[in-house]
Amino acid sequence: MGNLFGKKKATRVTEQDKAVLQLKQQRDKLKQYQKKITLQMAKERELAKQLLKDGKKEKALLLLKKKRYQDQLYDKTENQISNLERMVQDIEFSQIEMKVIEGLKVGNDCLKKMHEVMSIEEVEKIMDETNDAIEYQKQIDEMLAGSLTQEDEEAVLAELEAITQGEDDLELPEVPEEELPEVPEQEPAREKVKKKPEREMLAL
Repeated sequence: MGNLFGKKKATRVTEQDKAVLQLKQQRDKLKQYQKKITLQMAKERELAKQLLKDGKKEKALLLLKKKRYQDQLYDKTENQISNLERMVQDIEFSQIEMKVIEGLKVGNDCLKKMHEVMSIEEVEKIMDETNDAIEYQKQIDEMLAGSLTQEDEEAVLAELEAITQGEDDLELPEVPEEELPEVPEQEPAREKVKKKPEREMLAL
């Protein structure tokens, strides 16, 4: 199981990648060839100096001619290396452009799907409804602001202050000034009425 999760995703090698690799390999070979020519020209120059010292001018001249030819080869090699590097850069930049185009294509497809879900007409309708709601609220605010007089404004502020100071206060009923009636000491008449049915039952 660990090996399965530990495997890296294989990278797909494209034809452009192969072409870039081949161009870089050729460039490296040309650079190695340049180094070889440079070393050979340095040796031949030293050898030409020694031949001149030994009085062998003809052989020294021949070596210098050979060195001149190698100079031309070096310049040609340098131009070829520049062409290869330019081609590598062009291919790599083309790959970047392809990725950008692919990204733009994905983005365009996403926008098309979003436009299919919500059309321009629906967006305009929502915007119109929103503007209408804002305008309606604005009209209500203007009506309320214009309908209240200065006296009404003061009354509203006073009511607000009263609510703020004693919002939970309850008004208690006033205490009556009149005295309460006295309670009679004798049994009320309704008690005698209750005992009447008992005498009638004894009579039966």
